[in-house]
Amino acid sequence: MTSARERIHFLGAGRPELPDPGGRLPTALVFAGEESLALSTLGWQAAWRILADLPGLRVERVFLPGPNEAPASADSGIPLSDFPLLAASVNFEEEFKALAEMLLAAEIPLRRTDRPDWPLVLIGGPVAFLNPAPLMPLADAFFVGEAEAGLAEAVAVVRDVRLAGGGKDEAIARLERLPGVLVPGRTPLPVRRVVAGGITNELSAPCYSTFVSPRSAFRDMFLVEVNRGCPYGCRFCAAGSIYRPPRHATLEGLKDLVEQAAPQKVGLVGTALTDWPDLRAFLEWLKERKTKFSLSSVRADGLSDDFLTFLRDTGLRTLTLALEAPSERLRRAAGKRLDTGRLLEVVSSVSRLQFNKLKLYLIVGWPGETDADYEEFGDFLAEFSAARERGRGKKGKGLDVAVLSVAPLVPKPWTPLQWSAMRPEAELAARLDRLRALCRPHKGLRLEGESPFAARLQGLLTRGDEALFDLIELAARQGTWRKALAEWDGDMARYLDRERSREEPFPWEVVDTGVSRAYLWREWQAYLAGKEGVLCPDDGCGSCGRCGLTARASVRSKDQGDGPCAT
Repeated sequence: MTSARERIHFLGAGRPELPDPGGRLPTALVFAGEESLALSTLGWQAAWRILADLPGLRVERVFLPGPNEAPASADSGIPLSDFPLLAASVNFEEEFKALAEMLLAAEIPLRRTDRPDWPLVLIGGPVAFLNPAPLMPLADAFFVGEAEAGLAEAVAVVRDVRLAGGGKDEAIARLERLPGVLVPGRTPLPVRRVVAGGITNELSAPCYSTFVSPRSAFRDMFLVEVNRGCPYGCRFCAAGSIYRPPRHATLEGLKDLVEQAAPQKVGLVGTALTDWPDLRAFLEWLKERKTKFSLSSVRADGLSDDFLTFLRDTGLRTLTLALEAPSERLRRAAGKRLDTGRLLEVVSSVSRLQFNKLKLYLIVGWPGETDADYEEFGDFLAEFSAARERGRGKKGKGLDVAVLSVAPLVPKPWTPLQWSAMRPEAELAARLDRLRALCRPHKGLRLEGESPFAARLQGLLTRGDEALFDLIELAARQGTWRKALAEWDGDMARYLDRERSREEPFPWEVVDTGVSRAYLWREWQAYLAGKEGVLCPDDGCGSCGRCGLTARASVRSKDQGDGPCAT
């Protein structure tokens, strides 16, 4: 029988084939969100492949149900409450409430102390190694790391105990001895995040779509992971920190995946797409196959005129660029290496080539920002519109729509900004209002802004401790976060509205990502001083602690030389 790793499921109204239940552990792979989001989330799909290939297991997909519906398998209809193992992949803090709601709807006790018997709730995903603390009262265990690095071994332990007639406590006792497993109240802390493939530049097991479906948020698109981690070390970005060192997929590996799937459209996913040395070669290969493609956010300095022309000739209609901060000063402090002149050249070229849409990401609410930063951004918008007009040419055709997508800064764990306070909701709303006013004179420029309330809520959840589970439980029972916050006896300001001291411990330090606290503190001081960041070198260094002092294996040729060592 073909393994799950070798099968791509093109799902219309169909479902993946389930093995015979005899002698197998029923396992619910839970996604605390709608099916469309699960089908576009590569980490959750990687977990499905790993578990579907595990002997003695029957893995079934469970999504967030509709209102007044009990959660059940999307594959068999079996209620969630009938599964002895619930493996939940939690990707974003907004899913905390949804996961708790699913357990309540299934009449499964929320707190692990109220669940002495099965089911066992195992939580993985990015939240497990960013900050699992708010969910520690709920989870029986966390898998802290990349699924390819040991999820199968953890689930196999549960399988063996359960199928042998053992109890949940025996399974937990065996789980706590495994690398990368955190059992609340039992495992010595911190737990080191486990990584697939060791310390190397090569992404040995890139994620990709297992399910290609019209029901996905990216309709009928085969998603492939080009790289994981980022060399730029932007001081606000959790992904650039927790996924160190940056790793690239191999060209031949991605070609093999595409040939196996034979999709009509491929979506390239990565934190530093234009830094993948084989990007152009891969896209040209896709073009030769007459396979359409789309790109996630790219860097302006990686877009030459020749490359932009190539992209437009292939039918690409939308580009997304990350501007991040409203001024050069703040971008430098944030570690965002961006040549504004080059970005404006790209805008002009995008207009000349008649792309349909250009999207710019912007973050507001930076530590130390002033009105002068927004005055500078107003000047930038004038230059942006002028560059756009220059590209129109005599026929007046050019870029149809430009979108400024604005989000408030959320100081994330494991970034230098973890010591920072978060801006008050009213101040964030005022920044958005000012940006709307700055955008208004510019024809064809639309602003999309994230709710300051939603951003503050995300900040609360991502920076929370175990006590915050009281709020999560309230929200699950009350139905909305606003109602829960009105009843909660906690102090939001304690979590968000104060700058932390150098010595204050953080609740997320129950895990160890490999990036040292001393390094992050130095980078926080560099932010405050407005100093430019240093690239994460391809051949490793001893700066952040992730690679160690010994140079790691590199997929780069030796004649390319060593990168700079961040000190």
